[in-house]
Amino acid sequence: MPIRDNKFARRARERQERNKKKQGVTEITVTIEEQLKRLEDDIRRLKIEFDVYFNGGTKRAPYDTKMRVEAHIKRLGDDRSLTFAQRYHYNSLGARYAAFRDMWRRTLQGREEGRDAGAAARASARANAVSSLERTSFVCADGHTDVKTVKDLYEALVEAKRKCGEATEDLSFPRFHRLIAAKTDNLKEHLGCDRVLFSVDVDGGHVSFKAKADRE
Repeated sequence: MPIRDNKFARRARERQERNKKKQGVTEITVTIEEQLKRLEDDIRRLKIEFDVYFNGGTKRAPYDTKMRVEAHIKRLGDDRSLTFAQRYHYNSLGARYAAFRDMWRRTLQGREEGRDAGAAARASARANAVSSLERTSFVCADGHTDVKTVKDLYEALVEAKRKCGEATEDLSFPRFHRLIAAKTDNLKEHLGCDRVLFSVDVDGGHVSFKAKADRE
């Protein structure tokens, strides 16, 4: 019996040795340079996954991939066998990842607060554009024949709407011209005036378009 036990034990040890040799071959073939290249590819892939998430392509942030990348960074950082050049490459990748991680953190925080970086930038640009608008006025005596005045009024209104982010697709000039001509005739008749004063202004972030009798 003892002889049989020794035989089984010997076979078990042989299997363990074979496994160790296989593992050793695997560790040798994956060099530090290959691990650094893999880390660089993983960071690039993770950035793409976050971009897809922030653009609405996926519902969940790629936290699993992020954890794998951070584990890879830690594992390489603990390796004392890196040469000076390899350590420099590793530090560069670590700095790049840290910059991405900080950007993702700020963007996620902004989304949780109801705003993201893109929305904040667009809101800021629109606010600057709106603040640059000034009230413009146009006096029209005959909306049918005074085409130049109606055209200037139309362009001022369209510009204001665009800067305020309001739709202008349905506001064609022929349609606007007919509207102004009818409005001018109506106000002149009901208010007993010879001319109508049209004004384009911004009130509370929205375009204000008014018409009244010109008494001057």
